[in-house]
Amino acid sequence: MADCCSGGCSSNKPPVDSRYRRVLWIALWVNALMFGVEIVGGWAAGSVSLLADAVDFLGDAANYGISLFVLGLAPVWRARTALVKGATMGAYGVFVLGTALWHWQTGTVPKPETMGFIGFLALAANCFVGMLLFAYRDGDANMHSVWLCTRNDAIGNVAVMLAALGVFHSGSGVPDLLVATVMGLLGLSAARSVFARARAELREAAAPVLPAPFVSKRDGLGWERKKGR
Repeated sequence: MADCCSGGCSSNKPPVDSRYRRVLWIALWVNALMFGVEIVGGWAAGSVSLLADAVDFLGDAANYGISLFVLGLAPVWRARTALVKGATMGAYGVFVLGTALWHWQTGTVPKPETMGFIGFLALAANCFVGMLLFAYRDGDANMHSVWLCTRNDAIGNVAVMLAALGVFHSGSGVPDLLVATVMGLLGLSAARSVFARARAELREAAAPVLPAPFVSKRDGLGWERKKGR
């Protein structure tokens, strides 16, 4: 009965894909582990791009956890949850851009060796998760948001490694800041995409279901529905 009160009875729930659930659990633990690795490495290296990537790993772990929670709920609730996740992705983008600006003002020069090594570990982790999620990239807004997070992470990891190379050769923190800026913009772009898909799914869920045409016929049992052509 609680399902009916919340906007969708059990008959409206999508079937739960047990394989997808296992994939989400694996992705959650991989991202939680990499958050710990990158947050320590980012502070040690003084790299804003590594710190940004660490926060992104934490957000992705939460993203996978939320996706596991709503996996068996009605589509309307999954779409509403995707809106929350889209807002989180947008907030991440704003945070990264603000942090990059602060590091630019302080003139921090990160350690390129640490950046490159941890960036490579993060890329390997995201490629592994991405292979597991690839088959679900065209699903609903929640599946789409999960895929976008993983895709953006892999792009960000490659960029962190390139930034490490740039810092090594230039002795400047500018490459690190440029990569962090790109990562922030990617977060804002992904948030916009998730918002658009989630709103479309909410509009579809809210559309009234028109009853089949019928004619009334009075008999001893009351009104009888008759299918129209």
